Amino acid sequence: MPEFDTELLAPDEGGLARAAAIWRAGGLVALPTETVYGLAADARQGRAVARIFASKERPRFNPLIVHLPGAAAARQLAEWPRDAARLADAFWPGPLTLVLPLRPGHGLSPLVTADLPTVALRVPAHDVARAALHAFGGPLAAPSANPSGRISPTTAAHVLAGLGGRIEAVIDGGPCPVGVESTIVSLAGDPALLRPGGVPAEAVEAALGRPLAPPEAAAPDRPGAPGQLASHYAPRAGVRLDATERRPGEVLLGFGAIAGDLTLSASGDLAEAAANLFGHLHALDARGQPIAVAPVPETGLGRAINDRLRRAAAPRP
Repeated sequence: MPEFDTELLAPDEGGLARAAAIWRAGGLVALPTETVYGLAADARQGRAVARIFASKERPRFNPLIVHLPGAAAARQLAEWPRDAARLADAFWPGPLTLVLPLRPGHGLSPLVTADLPTVALRVPAHDVARAALHAFGGPLAAPSANPSGRISPTTAAHVLAGLGGRIEAVIDGGPCPVGVESTIVSLAGDPALLRPGGVPAEAVEAALGRPLAPPEAAAPDRPGAPGQLASHYAPRAGVRLDATERRPGEVLLGFGAIAGDLTLSASGDLAEAAANLFGHLHALDARGQPIAVAPVPETGLGRAINDRLRRAAAPRP
């Protein structure tokens, strides 16, 4: 794999112009979104998309999310049922990804969709991401900017620690405010929750006026959307869930009344906990000890937090 002197770009006009030039030339630039940092490439260039998989060591059967400046661009790539319009009106720009049937002549690299007949689309809310999309003027395929299966990055420093030397540049937009990846909803049939995330499933159901079908277990070699692999978001050390105290040799990630070496939210605020999740996991993982995690309620954003923690604790392939 080629070695790069990875540039750290400012989130200003000059930095965004440099990022757009790299993307047009088939290169990789990590950019901030409200959820996590994404590793972006021109979604229409097969060689550029292939480099995402190579840089992350990500299996090519795992599809990518395409980031767009608005719903009008999404309608050019995918079929647009009434439910898509409802959810886009309610949550775009924002941390919601819609999986929709591809339109003929969409122009995306088949690597983006892993040769599936559907595509995952999102309109991010982060000001820097939106400015970068407008500067580039095209669709960006952008999974999380970290080695595949490891803890997602919520700062530019996390990106450089994992992918420095493998990619051309990182736009430093500061910490990501939401801190967990987007909610993924499939509209290829009856609306179904594929991954809990930054928009609570209850809010999606309220916008639709009916329940979402629950997530189904993804085939290990054919996930229908990103973030469905059993082992994902994992620290180097092991993770133990639902811990009320640390065992000898462990560090403790606390929540609410259970204080830890680091605590997601002492007040039990799930939005604060989500924003802190990956940053605290990075910090505890640097200590080189197993990580015990206090219980987090399985409601609202807690569903996304627990989804990430269960995958982090799953047996490693």
